[in-house]
Amino acid sequence: MSRTIEQRTNRDGFPKAGELIEMTGLESLEASQRAISNLLYQHAHESGRIAEPGAVFEIPMSTLRSATSKHESGDRLRASLRGLMRINVQVVYIDEDGGREPRIMTSGLFRFLDVSAKDMTTRATLRYGIAQELRAVLEQSQRWGRIKAEVFCAMKSKYAMALYEMLELRRNMDRCIETFTIERFRELIGVKADTYRLGPDFQRYVIDPAVLEVNGLSDMGVQMKLDRKHARAPIHTVTMVWWRKSPEEMAAAIHERNRSKVGRMARLKGAVETALPRLDALTTGAI
Repeated sequence: MSRTIEQRTNRDGFPKAGELIEMTGLESLEASQRAISNLLYQHAHESGRIAEPGAVFEIPMSTLRSATSKHESGDRLRASLRGLMRINVQVVYIDEDGGREPRIMTSGLFRFLDVSAKDMTTRATLRYGIAQELRAVLEQSQRWGRIKAEVFCAMKSKYAMALYEMLELRRNMDRCIETFTIERFRELIGVKADTYRLGPDFQRYVIDPAVLEVNGLSDMGVQMKLDRKHARAPIHTVTMVWWRKSPEEMAAAIHERNRSKVGRMARLKGAVETALPRLDALTTGAI
């Protein structure tokens, strides 16, 4: 039995399988679609039937609207759902029934999506099924990160959502620093192959907003370092350092999540701490 499926949602969030956190192919998703897909997987997990063959789940459309905006039009929400059905992902997993062979699966995210004809009514719902192939992966999953809806629904950057999930998957590791090749990091965080190829653009449009929102809204802190072989060389690796926040830092994040999204980025930029030497200290062995 999958250890991931055996887990229950608690105050730290719902258990999202590591295989799903690290799946690739999500580059075309908008932030709202990433949030919606997380809500659908959380709802399916909490039903206790996520591994049940052919299981059909039903969730209020109002719950999905909370992941985007309470004022989101029905047409735009439907368009977001149609976009989810067009996505094909690649999932790396260990085939426990095949001699623990590493495999790469290509699959859709969902088997089907069935929306009420009048989706703006109070009783409107979405019925859906998890893709059969992904359900098979979930049945064998042995690792997970706990993801909070109130965190990813508060974020505007899809890169921040991806970074937040990566950190939660690593929360309980013995180490708190990891280096990725630039191509692997781009895959994990969901950056399209033909965008932000220049280092300054990658820093400005991917790294900076992701780090800002993770540090301002989640229970984890993170610093990123873009490594080059020399000053004019392209980025070749990305080093990530993370830590659990202090009670005071967590209280500040909760306070910001409970505030309006209007003006949030400006508030977060104003609250950035400049005295966080964790990355330099770790890379030099001082910690």
